[in-house]
Amino acid sequence: MKFKGLFVVMCAAGLMAGCNSTNGNNRTSDNTIASNNDTGTTGTTGSNVSSGDKDFVNDMLSDGMAEVELGRQAKERAASSEVKQFAQMMVDDHTKAGEQLKQTAATYSIQQEAKHDDKHQNLMDKLMKLRGADFDREYMAAMVDDHESTVRSLRSRVDENRSLGDRLTGKNPENAGAAKPEASGDRATAAINQWAANSLPVVERHLDRAKQIKENLDRNNRSTARADRPQTNTPQGASKY
Repeated sequence: MKFKGLFVVMCAAGLMAGCNSTNGNNRTSDNTIASNNDTGTTGTTGSNVSSGDKDFVNDMLSDGMAEVELGRQAKERAASSEVKQFAQMMVDDHTKAGEQLKQTAATYSIQQEAKHDDKHQNLMDKLMKLRGADFDREYMAAMVDDHESTVRSLRSRVDENRSLGDRLTGKNPENAGAAKPEASGDRATAAINQWAANSLPVVERHLDRAKQIKENLDRNNRSTARADRPQTNTPQGASKY
């Protein structure tokens, strides 16, 4: 009887050990699944985002922030109604684009380090000393230069359905849908490229409008210079020498 009781106790202990072993294996399996799920997010966290993507995001955020602040200056200091309207467009469109890019950066844990570069800071300092027509000319010249640079950056991440001739001349596509994001297997890169494709037609319109306003200002300035030039009246039939 004692031997039989001891045998029962030993069997029970063996069963408990087996159950514990099975539970341990289940926990290991659960941990493995969690690890695999984490691995499946490669390309979606800040540590996995390429330096090129990070630099592009922060460069675009910095440029957009500068366009907004310059636009606010122009609304106060410009003389031309065209320039003031353009400035308001800069504030509205670049604020919207910046918020969208910030959301993308937050989704993929990209640290945002937007700040003014020396070029934009020097431009702001220069424009703060100007008003009226002088401000208009300097501001619009800067807007043409800035938007040409931004268009080049955006196009580096976009596939465009444009002819070679249009690409060489810089002619913008009539259809905004012609701009498609450059394909990428990385989710962060793909999202950034999609933002670039969405932004490109808007920035191209900004560039076209900036060029038009600059030409108008230059034309008006030439006309004013001719009108202000002193006229010399030479008597009819008399030599001017």
